Amino acid sequence: MEKVLLQNACFYKDGRFSEGNLLIKDGKIEALGIGISADCEVVDLDGAYLVPGFLDVHTHGAAGVDVNAADVAGLEKIGKFFASQGTTGWLASVLTDTEEQTTWCLEQIRQASGRPTEGAQLLGAHLEGPFLASEYKGAMPEHLLQQGNIGLFRKYQAAAGGTVRYITVSPEVEGVPEMVETLSKEVRIAIGHSGADYASSMHCIRNGASSCTHTFNAMRLFHQHEPAIMGAVLESDIYCEAICDGRHLHPATVRMLLKAKGYDRVIAVTDSIMAAGLPDGDYKLGVNDIVVEDRDAKLADTGVRAGSTLTTGQALRNLVHFTGQPVERVLPLLTENPARMLGIFGRKGSLEPGKDADLVVLDKALQVKATYVGGRAVYVRDGRNV
Repeated sequence: MEKVLLQNACFYKDGRFSEGNLLIKDGKIEALGIGISADCEVVDLDGAYLVPGFLDVHTHGAAGVDVNAADVAGLEKIGKFFASQGTTGWLASVLTDTEEQTTWCLEQIRQASGRPTEGAQLLGAHLEGPFLASEYKGAMPEHLLQQGNIGLFRKYQAAAGGTVRYITVSPEVEGVPEMVETLSKEVRIAIGHSGADYASSMHCIRNGASSCTHTFNAMRLFHQHEPAIMGAVLESDIYCEAICDGRHLHPATVRMLLKAKGYDRVIAVTDSIMAAGLPDGDYKLGVNDIVVEDRDAKLADTGVRAGSTLTTGQALRNLVHFTGQPVERVLPLLTENPARMLGIFGRKGSLEPGKDADLVVLDKALQVKATYVGGRAVYVRDGRNV
């Protein structure tokens, strides 16, 4: 039995911070609170924050690796970088691509998912396309977009070994409503990249769509006479992804979204590309050429924004700054909310006995000091001490 005691922590539980210790046993949280002790390795956190690991359900890469071109080693490289930013679990978002390339990507994700890692755990795949509307394609290659196709999705799911956890579809695309109704018990479905009207959007929501992809971006916006997809998203109880980098969403828009939806229905995502963690320059996003200037990623040919260079750690700090709220108020956007949306809150997303010991140690400036995945320290800032 492997045990580690994290002592003198300021740990986050039930929406507030408390002082105490946390005991890890065999990769799980064994106990937490005042007076917890054990005859084992002891790590003194000296009052640092101890919070659940961050979960990123929408990211296309980092550290020079694009998910659409990543083999198993590349996916592990992404995960290692993510751990340095506080991410303990992530979905690899596959941008719309050829059937051959998409299948290859999913085979790599299948091999890499759930295996022991020196970084953030790859939890599976997110398919962003190809069942999307061309009018709001964003960075999607238009010639590769398709009508809804249950058979093709199941072919992709077979290649992924069942690890496709999340897909984005457009309600107005032919065949998509049938996909939502049929597949919503098998996979989490988001609506996005869409100009759908209110009725079509609500139809998909009522039939099982559970989230909205990068809310406000690449979608038809609200109008008082035709609320459209945006009105359906705001009115309903589905989750809303939010890219909190200050570019995709103005800080006031973030505050408005949180006021409309509540802090329990917004999920902070990075939508990061391979440039995350690297300098400005020329990069790829699937088949697209990307130029990053002043940390802003755009398509080289059109100047349309395409993904981000955001990290989860920066998203947390941005949320505190944008909202003026204490960190304990915004933490669920990176922890509990994505875990609940994916249906894995029983083992991730909060500090509870019996859950996976996926933990992040933060200093008082909310910078990541250490990251634990399955009870193992996969990142320590100075390489020696937490």
